[in-house]
Amino acid sequence: MGSRHDETGLLRWDRGTLFLLRDEGGRWRLETGRRAETMVGRRVRIVGTRVGFDLLAVSKIEPC
Repeated sequence: MGSRHDETGLLRWDRGTLFLLRDEGGRWRLETGRRAETMVGRRVRIVGTRVGFDLLAVSKIEPC
């Protein structure tokens, strides 16, 4: 927990939660601001801190 992650993948909704489907496999649940909602369905780069088993608190999100 508390580790920093820099990931790329596809941003998706699932049951009201934003997820990053990682390019290398697996996925992260995301805590993000509203700006991220405009990028759903697109490939993105996310930088964040792990705050739970599969949860990242996102500090930066940008299209790839």
